[in-house]
Amino acid sequence: MEGKDGPSAPRTATEMGEPAVPAGRGRRTPGRRILAALLVLAAGLAAAALIPGALGLGGRERRLIPYTVHRADLPITVTERGNLVSQDEVIVICEVDDIEGDGVHGTPIQWIVANGASVKKDDLLVEFASAAHQERLDRQILGTEKARAEQIQARVKFDNQKTQNETRWAEAKLKVDLAELALKQFEDEDGGTFQIDLQAVELQIQEAQAGQLIEQTNLAGVEQLYKLGYRSSGELAQARLNALRAERQLATAISKRKELVEYLYLKTKMELQGQVASAKRALEQVVRDNDAFLEQARATMEAANQAMLKEDERLARYREQVTKCKIFAPQDGMVAYAVATHSWYREEIREGAAVRPQQRILTLPNLRKMQVKTAVHESVLDQIALGLPATIRVDAFPDRVYRGTVTSVAVLPDPGSWMSSDTKVYETIVRIDQEVEQIKPGMTAVVEIHIDRLEGVLSIPVQAIVQIEGESWCYLLNADGVERRTLRLGLTNDKFVEIREGVDEGARVVLNPMAIAEDGRRRESQISPEGREAGERPAEAAAKPASG
Repeated sequence: MEGKDGPSAPRTATEMGEPAVPAGRGRRTPGRRILAALLVLAAGLAAAALIPGALGLGGRERRLIPYTVHRADLPITVTERGNLVSQDEVIVICEVDDIEGDGVHGTPIQWIVANGASVKKDDLLVEFASAAHQERLDRQILGTEKARAEQIQARVKFDNQKTQNETRWAEAKLKVDLAELALKQFEDEDGGTFQIDLQAVELQIQEAQAGQLIEQTNLAGVEQLYKLGYRSSGELAQARLNALRAERQLATAISKRKELVEYLYLKTKMELQGQVASAKRALEQVVRDNDAFLEQARATMEAANQAMLKEDERLARYREQVTKCKIFAPQDGMVAYAVATHSWYREEIREGAAVRPQQRILTLPNLRKMQVKTAVHESVLDQIALGLPATIRVDAFPDRVYRGTVTSVAVLPDPGSWMSSDTKVYETIVRIDQEVEQIKPGMTAVVEIHIDRLEGVLSIPVQAIVQIEGESWCYLLNADGVERRTLRLGLTNDKFVEIREGVDEGARVVLNPMAIAEDGRRRESQISPEGREAGERPAEAAAKPASG
């Protein structure tokens, strides 16, 4: 493509914002990672410093910086910067509720430990104003005792109701039993009351019949004696009267027997059966009334129990609230105040400030167990796995090296990278495997994740590689000048790339291929398009040694 200054020259991977990338090799295929930190000019100067007096060539070749290719071990690593955080960080929040109706929003902090202070387990961290909570607790104690008295009364009433129900049922059952017994006694053919009355009437009949026979016999004798003159008319009249009385007694006894059998028996039986039925209905009514009275007493007792349970729960909660007005350190650590900034105000943690329920007050990180929170570029995400070893260096203590392990890799990209660019990064946690001292949360650290180590392979620095539209090559220095060599790349780290095809051991590659491109631009501005060989690219023409 033509520009103002002539044809565009090939660009290095660094200039294009991409690393040297080989063809696929499963999960080991390196991603197109941005190597903006590797400036070609700085790398060239560094290489020139490492190879003093390299190439005594004149002209253009004098500006080219060589690197001799040799076999060596190539560690495949991913290096990222991140911040230190604690592995074991306790978040302290306000667990004290607001008191309804007091007109105060939140609970004021009466005392709080200084920000950044080191504390031991069970040290006092925060104390809230507890007077209102203690007063509410005192009121609740009285309310709970009142509910307890009502609960006792309800339970006693329930127990009394059960006793009363048992008594009433026993009385009603007794009446049923007596009524049934009276009916059975009346109907008993062997010795029931009806049989006794019937036998008494039969006896009366028999006595009346005997009396009638006696009086009739006596009357017959008096009549004979009267005819003979031995009895007077008065005695005859008396004998006749006695005979009539005896006959009358017999008729009365027979009438009683009829009355007893045909009327009194049925009447009494009906009355006794009615008494049995009434007693049974009364017993059923007593059972229903007992159930109703008992259910009422039970409902009252259960309501009192529930009220007591609620009062006990409220009492326990208020006691807990008073206890939570003091917060003690759950572990050793350093105090870090929580800072939350909203769109319209900034929550400040200090003495006198009102803290709302569940508001974060401070964090208590364990400073002996730390980890690094970093972000891994999406191009190398497939190479990062849990359990990979890592090396960690803290900027504040550059002479210290810590061992680490990858413990977490985010499934979704960091939300901040969605809005910033098309490049996504994934939050990754690297744990420091040893206890540490002096380092604090927020310090900057460099994490080097060790993915693999290739033994005895050819590799060249990444700044020596040029990539355009998926094609990779480098420039070699030989006796004839500069030669372009197409490459097949392997794995890479931030500094070197594995060469699988294209360069042999001992070859010298150009570390600053941009010098060739710049020279090509200068030559292109001096010659016409007709001066190039047919099919020759501008960059290739520029790569040829200058003649004469």
